[in-house]
Amino acid sequence: MCRIGIFGAAGRMGRAIAQVAIEAGLEIAGGTDRDGTGELAPGIAITTDPKALAGRSDVLIDFSVPGALSAHLDACLVAKKPILIGTTGLEATHHQLIDRAAKHIPILQTGNTSLGVNLLAALVEQAASRLGDDWDIEIVEMHHRHKVDAPSGTALLLGEAAARGRGITLADKKESGRDGITGARAAGAIGFAALRGGSVAGDHQVIFATEGELIEIGHRAENRTIFARGAIKGARWLQGQAAGRYDMKGVLGL
Repeated sequence: MCRIGIFGAAGRMGRAIAQVAIEAGLEIAGGTDRDGTGELAPGIAITTDPKALAGRSDVLIDFSVPGALSAHLDACLVAKKPILIGTTGLEATHHQLIDRAAKHIPILQTGNTSLGVNLLAALVEQAASRLGDDWDIEIVEMHHRHKVDAPSGTALLLGEAAARGRGITLADKKESGRDGITGARAAGAIGFAALRGGSVAGDHQVIFATEGELIEIGHRAENRTIFARGAIKGARWLQGQAAGRYDMKGVLGL
C-alpha cells in the first residue's frame, strides 16, 4: 500500500500527480493548499491542514511554494513520514531545514522529477569531468510565461551537475543575467540564460563550447505528466528508505 498525500494540491503539478497516481492504482490520502478549497479528485477534498494529511499518508509529495516548506517538514517529522520535495526556488535556509529534517525522516529533494532530466544531469556531470577548463559551459532554459523563478530549478540542477564534474562549487562560478558591457566571459564560469513565454512545460540545453567545436545535450518536456510520473516513482522508492537526504539518482540506480 502506498497512500500519497500532496502538498500544493491545487496547483498544476499537484493535480497532475493526483491523476497519475489514480491511473497507477494508488490511493490518494488527500491534499492541502493555501486556500483549502475544491477537490483533488472526486470525493477527495483539498484542506489547509498539513499535519492531518501527513498522519493519514504513507508518503508526501510537495510541489507548493518555498514559504510553506517549514510547515510541511514539521508535519512529516511529527508523523514520521517520508517526503519528496519538488518545490523550486529554494534558498540556502530551506536546504538547511531539509538537512536537519533528513536526520529523522527520508527526504528526496530535487529540482526536477523527470527521469530523462536526471539522466541528462548524469551525462552533464560526466562530460564536465572529462572535458578540460577550456570548454565553456552554458545552460539555456525556457518555461511558460507564468513561471516565477529563474533560473529554473532544473537549470540549477544541471549547473550543480556540471560543477560536481569540474570539482567546483556552483555558487563560486555561476554567471547569469548578462546585460550591457559585461566584458569577456569569465574563465571557468557556468553561465545561465532564462527564457519565458507561452505554455512551454520545460526546455533545457547544456552547451559545452571550445575553440572550433561545440557539444549540445538537452531535454524537452512536452507536458507535466512526465514530472508527475517521476514524482510518483520517486515517492514509491522513497517509502522504503532509511532517514536521510536523497535525490533522483537513487531512483534511477545511478
